[in-house]
Amino acid sequence: MQQTIEQLQSLRLNGLLEAWQQQQAQPTYQDLSFDERLALLVESEYLRRQNQRMHRRLKQAQLFTNAALDDVDFQVKRGLRKAHFLQWAQGQWLTKHLNLMIIGPTGVGKTFLSCVLAEHLCKQGIRARYFKTAELIGQLKMAKVDGSFPKLRKQLASFDLIVLDEWLRDPLNTLDARETLDFLDDRYRRASCLFATQLPVSQWHQKIEEPTLADAILDRIVHDSIRVTLKGESMRKLTSSLINDKENDN
Repeated sequence: MQQTIEQLQSLRLNGLLEAWQQQQAQPTYQDLSFDERLALLVESEYLRRQNQRMHRRLKQAQLFTNAALDDVDFQVKRGLRKAHFLQWAQGQWLTKHLNLMIIGPTGVGKTFLSCVLAEHLCKQGIRARYFKTAELIGQLKMAKVDGSFPKLRKQLASFDLIVLDEWLRDPLNTLDARETLDFLDDRYRRASCLFATQLPVSQWHQKIEEPTLADAILDRIVHDSIRVTLKGESMRKLTSSLINDKENDN
């Protein structure tokens, strides 16, 4: 038995080993056939590996916040339709290589909703990665300086979804616009992006210094994007304990 344990450990079949030891210790399994017991062992190993892959995807995503679909409050009046959001969570738009824009004022929940979608999709087998837009542009420029750009480009291409938070919060100078355009070219109709931004699309062009680059960037986004515009008060205000305390005092 010890030799078998060591062999299973060497093969990294830890889920199967744990299930086998459980079967050995509990008489409940003794009246099952060999095939039935084997099926349970294989299922245990399969589920362990699936769980490991899911946790690896969630770690790689580097989400700004961790939250599940159940954490979304659809009762808050902000222009978010539950049916649409749950449909996006199924991920059909990713198979079509479409983009998603979540547009709205500060505090309305753009980052939170983006991370909820990305986390749920990761659990379904999608590889996602979260960036603040300025952070991604900085990494792209640095990678070209230190020679790691081919590796970074390959890594970015491996993600089915890239979340670009704070999209166009800061104006893009000519150099940053070129980096952004190259990035979007690599993903154009090959993989999806989620843009979370305060700015309506009508104001995007003026945030990009070079008009020609602005035209090219918008052309690669707006025609293949699902768009949702949120409104309402800041969720930080609505969920503030100080606000709630004042209401209770009144």
